[in-house]
Amino acid sequence: MLNVADEYDYDESDLVVSPNKSYAAGVPAVMVSLLRGREQMGLGRTARTFFKLNQRNGFDCPGCAWPETPGHRKHAEFCENGAKAVAEEATKRTVGPEFFAAHSVDELLTKPEYSLGQQGRLTHPMVLRPGAQHYVPIDWDEAYALIADELRNLASPDEAVFYTSGRTSNEAAFVYQLMIRAFGTNNMPDCSNMCHESSGSALTETIGIGKGSVSVPDIEHAELIIITGQNPGTNHPRMLSTLEKAKGNGARVIAVNPLPEAGLLRFKDPQKVHGVIGDGVAIADDFLQIRIGGDQALFQGLAKLVLEAEDRAPGTVLDHDFLGRSCAGWPEFAEYIRTVDLATVLEATGLTREELQSTADAVITSQRTIICWAMGLTQQTHGVATIQDAVALLLMRGMIGKPGAGVCPVRGHSNVQGDRTMGIWEKMPDEFLDALDTEFGIESPRHHGLDAVDSIRAMRDGAASVFMAMGGNFVSATPDTAVTEAALRNCALTVQVSTKLNRSHLVTGKIGLILPSLGRTDKDVRAGRKQQVTVENSMSMVHLSRGGLKPASEHLRSEVAIVCELALALFGSNHPVPWREFADDYDSIRNSIGRVIPGFEDFNTKVRQPDGFCLPHPPRDERRFETYSGKANFVVNELVWIPVPTGRLILQTMRSHDQYNTTIYGLDDRYRGVKGGRRVLLINAADIESHGYRAGDRVDLVSEWTSPDGSLEERRAEDFRLVPYPTPVGNVAAYYPETNPLIPLDHVALKSNTPVSKAVIIRLEARH
Repeated sequence: MLNVADEYDYDESDLVVSPNKSYAAGVPAVMVSLLRGREQMGLGRTARTFFKLNQRNGFDCPGCAWPETPGHRKHAEFCENGAKAVAEEATKRTVGPEFFAAHSVDELLTKPEYSLGQQGRLTHPMVLRPGAQHYVPIDWDEAYALIADELRNLASPDEAVFYTSGRTSNEAAFVYQLMIRAFGTNNMPDCSNMCHESSGSALTETIGIGKGSVSVPDIEHAELIIITGQNPGTNHPRMLSTLEKAKGNGARVIAVNPLPEAGLLRFKDPQKVHGVIGDGVAIADDFLQIRIGGDQALFQGLAKLVLEAEDRAPGTVLDHDFLGRSCAGWPEFAEYIRTVDLATVLEATGLTREELQSTADAVITSQRTIICWAMGLTQQTHGVATIQDAVALLLMRGMIGKPGAGVCPVRGHSNVQGDRTMGIWEKMPDEFLDALDTEFGIESPRHHGLDAVDSIRAMRDGAASVFMAMGGNFVSATPDTAVTEAALRNCALTVQVSTKLNRSHLVTGKIGLILPSLGRTDKDVRAGRKQQVTVENSMSMVHLSRGGLKPASEHLRSEVAIVCELALALFGSNHPVPWREFADDYDSIRNSIGRVIPGFEDFNTKVRQPDGFCLPHPPRDERRFETYSGKANFVVNELVWIPVPTGRLILQTMRSHDQYNTTIYGLDDRYRGVKGGRRVLLINAADIESHGYRAGDRVDLVSEWTSPDGSLEERRAEDFRLVPYPTPVGNVAAYYPETNPLIPLDHVALKSNTPVSKAVIIRLEARH
């Protein structure tokens, strides 16, 4: 057992700042991967584990959802952050009953997220009783009975909230939503609500499906790739290999981001000679250093320049055949775009007229264009509108449903897209619910449930009193930390199905439960048979994942087993769903999925093909758009952007390179030159001077937000060091979850209800 009081605590005064890097990966990435593997797993376990990662006979990376190249696997099919994710999960360190006996909840609450995560794998079911300060062991059956009793005693099923992390397998997600709907509610917040909900909302309205329309080969053979609001070098490093191939095929890459990100400047592939002893490959041909919140203005400005080019040479720029046959709303959109003021576009974006025109020329001449994005677009008030304007730019040129062209929202967690496909959504359509009811003889509720933000409101207001999380770290993933923590503490029961310790285990209802689960790397044996799960990557490919490591404890159970055994305790053995069969045979779950969800017919056969199978995507496959109009829709959106108020700054929250979502792997943001700490504010040197500070000063961040009733609300995050960085003047950046307290719960994106974490007005206050 490690000493949590000392082993992984750190002092922000030890933080060291150096120049930001001009390239990603290379030999340092290999060395860091091996070092983290050795520290957590030992050398032998590291070798056995890493070379099963993302292999056909191995397990899917528990990190991001970037896909493998179809038909091809390298011997080392992983990136630095994938290696870190595996090392964290496959660690030999353990957290058992003796750990909780030695450390109270109040003590653990004083520890940073990094320290908690480094303690190791949870080994036993644990319960925190009312008024207690220490978790104690609890038998599995007793834990299930406790949850079932609390659920049955609710006045309404809608007083329960069931959260899902994007690492959950398809099989676990399917039985989880089935149990929840059989219980009688659609309250299913998930991690998508905090990240790509804006993408789903925008794409569903415009092209009829909330998923990307491209494959890895499409990217490799595109002529133009626009990457906006995304940092592949840290968040999806294997994407850089795909971009390197695209560059080799002649693609032009345009990076749009407030920060210069190393991975988009230059990539050194450590599996190639030029990535070890050479200079690697320059990725971005152009870097558009856009102001925070200016992306919608960029897309509308580009659309105006494309339309003006068509006016100068009618019939040569727009795809009139596609617009006439496959699109709706084009005349109205064109009329609006003609009114867009390019001077406003330049002011909102911070770009020059030459940069804007050069990008428009690239769009006009390219015959195969892809736009990629991530949370830099989705977590803005106007995130849905921004993505719809990006889609419109593609539609104008007919860049949907053709090889090498389309939309590419780059998802985060490894199966976040699969969870949604399996029914983890509070607003699943009636077609899905009808098929579910027909398959199992249940009655799914039809009224919509609560998403993440609305769930916090419900718990805060006493309208929900049981919270269950299937993975994840809800406290650290959500906005308005003080409000979220108070909401969870207002519950009668909170349940966390987890592999490792995190802050959400310490912020509980009157009763707190920890149910330790198998991870992606663990061998899962049920009824004497080794089980396999499936995942769906961000490009609609579904494939198997087979863990092979001995579990950290004999007391661990798979997420599938936990859900099914809880359902038996809740509903009894006479329930129409075959819970016991599902718990012991995941093939039987896949048989039911095949009868419920279109595209999964003959699931067990198709998924056992070497690379699995690709789900249907009507816009990509047939240029068929299942929207309200039956066509791809242009949507007219008023231009919104965020001027920097006098004496204030615009903050974007982000990950460090030693982090994946809320999991902190270490304290080294190597590419940005930050080492030994996390409470930093990356800020332009001119802003440091104009605000009356010096580099290295420590300040408090105070966010300012005007609520719908007109009142000014302030929130505070204390003690951040000012680090000079090449950001646009007026724009700053800092890591989450440290900055989550600054994000108001009610400050959300229109239509998607996603918290606005990428455009927060703040002021600086000196520390005394």
